[in-house]
Amino acid sequence: MRCSVIAVGTELLLGQIVDTNSSWIGEQLAANGIDSLIQVKVGDNRERIVNVLRSALADADAVIMCGGLGPTHDDLTRDAIAEVMGQPLEMHDDIAAVIRSIFESRGRRMADNNLQQAMVPRGATVIHQTRGTAPGLICPVGDKVVYAVPGVPHEMHDMMDRAVLPDLRRRGGDTSVIASRVIRTWGESESGLNERLNPIIAELESLGSPTLAFLASGWEGIKVRLTAKGSTADEARATLDAWDARVCELVGEVVFGRDTQTMESVVLDLLRERGWSLGLAESVTGGLVSGRLTAIPGASDVLRGSVVSYASDVKFDVLDVPRGPVVSEQAAIAMAEGARRVLGSSVGLSLTGVAGPTEQDGQPVGTLWVGVALPDRPAIATLLRLPGQRDQMRQMAVISSLDLLRRRLSGQ
Repeated sequence: MRCSVIAVGTELLLGQIVDTNSSWIGEQLAANGIDSLIQVKVGDNRERIVNVLRSALADADAVIMCGGLGPTHDDLTRDAIAEVMGQPLEMHDDIAAVIRSIFESRGRRMADNNLQQAMVPRGATVIHQTRGTAPGLICPVGDKVVYAVPGVPHEMHDMMDRAVLPDLRRRGGDTSVIASRVIRTWGESESGLNERLNPIIAELESLGSPTLAFLASGWEGIKVRLTAKGSTADEARATLDAWDARVCELVGEVVFGRDTQTMESVVLDLLRERGWSLGLAESVTGGLVSGRLTAIPGASDVLRGSVVSYASDVKFDVLDVPRGPVVSEQAAIAMAEGARRVLGSSVGLSLTGVAGPTEQDGQPVGTLWVGVALPDRPAIATLLRLPGQRDQMRQMAVISSLDLLRRRLSGQ
């Protein structure tokens, strides 16, 4: 199966919204063994949408259209698909009833133009909405097919997983089970990780399955995605287990989690397993670490709090940091120990550094000292040199400090 993606919306062309939907769809197609042909963006103009759709269908077996299914005058995806199909739009009363019930459940008045979303090209199959008011569509065009899904990401993800991808695989004659696993890493560059995994990559290329791909994700780290096929889900999962173990043999020290795990969730779990609480002392990050941790549900049973000791006087007066340079090993250790004492926590984690734009205490921009104070061993501080401008450096400092804590907790 060869599939193309059309993202609909003038806001995409104007740069008002970044088209992350197409990249996500492309990733899902690859994971399901479906070839991606082209991805294109088109504005809210019926004639141009029709022309782009016809052009895509000339080469592809299937086209996924994302966006343009809303209730307003510039939502034209349904009309364009109907024109390409050569079929009229028809009102589906069952869809209209669902839309009305959604508004009633929210205690809101429904504008009449919302019923535009209940118009369906004759011959199309409806993908029923579960998260929004707009249904999706599966539209046959000769021996080819057009899928229409909403532009709202969580609505689109649901319909892709629930209807579009299974239908594409069925049409492609693939009855096997496809499973993926994301191995999450931090502490190695993408090129360095690639180099270290070259023996596995070469072996997989000769086998053809499973496949391995890299995805650099900023301060979320570098993801290694394994995708395997099997005649059953258990068979596919067993294949993933085997190759996951092979990857960890080569790069295990930089692996911190799998799939939906994040660095912060992993650290919280490690502390929770030990029955330890955490106190933070943040200078250079100004509360970013505590913000990431408190975004995880249930963090309150581990995280005691954070002292945002941005001013030097706060470090001296609240955390008992010795007077002198505050971007130093001694300061980082004193901050971590001070966080434990002031917040009554088992563990203290501190960050002090230079985000820029100028150096401080004779230290260059990108300098980060991370202090870790555990209840069962002496406090230590680690020096890191981080790249990037101010915002990037601060973001990198968050995951780098949590990774150092993770390694310390794991005995690395």
